[in-house]
Amino acid sequence: MTTPPPPPPLVPRYQIHTGLQHSIIRATQPNCLPLENVTLPQKLKAAGYSTHMVGKWHLGFYKRGCMPTQRGFDTFFGSLLGSGDYYSHYKCEGAGMCGYDLHEGEEAAWEQDRGLYSTQMYTQKAVGILERHDPRRPLFLYMAYQAVHSPLQVPTRYLERYKSIPNVARRKYAAMVSCLDEAVHNLTLALKRYGYYDNTVLVYSSDNGGQPLVGGSNWPLRGTKATYWEGGIRAVGFVHSPLLVTKRTKCRALIHITDWFPTLVTLGEGTLDEDMSLDGYDVWEAISEGRRGPRQDILHNIDPMYVKAKNGSWKAGYGLWNTAIRAALRVGHWKLLTGNPGNSDWVPPQTFSNQMLTKRWHNERVHWDRGKSLWLFNITADPYERTDLSQRHPHIVKKMLMRLVQYNRTAVPVRYPAKDLRSNPQYNGGVWGPWYKEDKVEELESEGDNGLLTNHLGKKRWKKNKKGKVRRTTD
Repeated sequence: MTTPPPPPPLVPRYQIHTGLQHSIIRATQPNCLPLENVTLPQKLKAAGYSTHMVGKWHLGFYKRGCMPTQRGFDTFFGSLLGSGDYYSHYKCEGAGMCGYDLHEGEEAAWEQDRGLYSTQMYTQKAVGILERHDPRRPLFLYMAYQAVHSPLQVPTRYLERYKSIPNVARRKYAAMVSCLDEAVHNLTLALKRYGYYDNTVLVYSSDNGGQPLVGGSNWPLRGTKATYWEGGIRAVGFVHSPLLVTKRTKCRALIHITDWFPTLVTLGEGTLDEDMSLDGYDVWEAISEGRRGPRQDILHNIDPMYVKAKNGSWKAGYGLWNTAIRAALRVGHWKLLTGNPGNSDWVPPQTFSNQMLTKRWHNERVHWDRGKSLWLFNITADPYERTDLSQRHPHIVKKMLMRLVQYNRTAVPVRYPAKDLRSNPQYNGGVWGPWYKEDKVEELESEGDNGLLTNHLGKKRWKKNKKGKVRRTTD
């Protein structure tokens, strides 16, 4: 799991409603999932569940209140950052900013570190939790595997079966996926061995598309990780359970990561408070019984801080929306994109020799000299986003732009504070961990200068001056 975009599966809110609509949470930032957001483990814990997390957190840790065990988990074993070495569990965030990132609860897990590959280590930890827990009592186990993510590392024995792939990155990536598959298999066997399986719902979900530069592939979809094209936002997943009414079927309903919260809370007989502002839906009947899903649209994101499209304008947005702003919206069969959606190439799997690709990619390049800042696709008919229909259906474009405007009116300010040098692990015993004192946090937040940027676009835009500070100007 990676922080927004997309939103984490632990909360039922779009990025624009958490303030995390820009980029990811950096290890050096005094930032985390806002504490006012109730999490999935908190809700399940209130319903009588034991809650455990194993794997990658990546929702911020600058103060103790942001840590997993303060956000609803009874236990936590894993990493706080978004990536790191699979064996040593060290991560550098720039020169002189390196530290250890393996934790048990809220402390560094030095004593439990045997230098084991993280995919296997996390599985062993999870199996141990299942072994010790009473299967007659409800259990929520959140497994956030580090794989598959850079750096590309994997035990040698998994590489043997992929000798036929000459591209080294692709070969390692395939081997890492095989190791992950084996881990899920072993976890499933443990569910059966210890008496959980017959009453278990296993959700397997990815959080974004692959990165071709490090072995991933989204072909034949367009775009890559960190883009708003389908290759960046359409993720694979499945639900496995004896409790499914209809098995071995494909669910074609619109499902967003925010839907896991209400779906699992309801399934676990928890309560959804009436005053909770949910962006997610209970999609269990759509998944289990093949019924029509309740979701009609998905706000992929609105990011007012992302680099503006040079050719974007209010005119291009029919006076309704500034198309320089990066945004993406799905309504039924239709998908609208504005601004700069990111790398728009179609990149076939890089299975070819590294030498062949030294100076070129085997792909279709799209040049930005066309001056576009708005696209409309019928995703059902054209999931590869090859035919822009924005000129042919201006009435649909206008309706979707109005929907963007409505969503944006509900957005909270962007949380993206500057780097804090006190985050350096050298000041914390060589470990990545909380560095902010609670009184300091309250003082900073009371001053109102905490890296928040308004998301109200109106007829205003953001600019940076020569010193890099953000200021607002009017058109």
